[in-house]
Amino acid sequence: MLTLLQHSFCPHSRYIRLVLAEHGLETRLVEEKTWERREAFLELNPAGATPVLVEEGHPPVPGAAVIAEYLDETRGAGLREQRLLPQDPIARVEVRRLASWFNDKFFAEVSGPMVMERCYKRYMRMEQGGGPPDTDTIRAARVNIRYHLAYIGWLVRTRNWLAGEDMSYADLAAAAHLSSVDYLGDVPWSEDEAAKTWYARVKSRPSFRPLLQDALPGVPAAAAYANLDF
Repeated sequence: MLTLLQHSFCPHSRYIRLVLAEHGLETRLVEEKTWERREAFLELNPAGATPVLVEEGHPPVPGAAVIAEYLDETRGAGLREQRLLPQDPIARVEVRRLASWFNDKFFAEVSGPMVMERCYKRYMRMEQGGGPPDTDTIRAARVNIRYHLAYIGWLVRTRNWLAGEDMSYADLAAAAHLSSVDYLGDVPWSEDEAAKTWYARVKSRPSFRPLLQDALPGVPAAAAYANLDF
């Protein structure tokens, strides 16, 4: 049995939940509030960040990128033609580049600040960094998302999926991060129809359904969040 220590609105956790679902792996989800700095969790991942995958009889696997690679190395071949990382080394570079773009750059500029300011801080004590959301940070994230969305639109106007002809880790990473922001209603979908159409394709996959059922107490989902025809 696999166990994933995660938070429902952590973009990196959502990415790995999608990856696990695409692999058809039954996984026990354990919510982790990283700001509480639990000693038992820090023993699993000294970086104190979610997600962390635990497989019985194996050391813990920390971090979204490491988990994705671990799952591909241990289970990827079983997906055959649906494998999320292509066989060709050059194609693999593009998948990894774009997965990193969203897990690192998009997270730093958009999804990380938005989730922190609008979700996490409402549950954190002042000494943990909680308090009112920083409006300047939110404003900057709302500006930044526009060029990321335009980049997604450009990619899918030239390819079938973000990194090429087949769906890959790049698509799951991008959609996971966008989903956290989309829940809050802060994705300007009207600005790029190609990006919106691509997201609808990913959003319609069975692996995405559990994410669309997530709810944050006190923060209702945007009206179109769970609507596949948004």
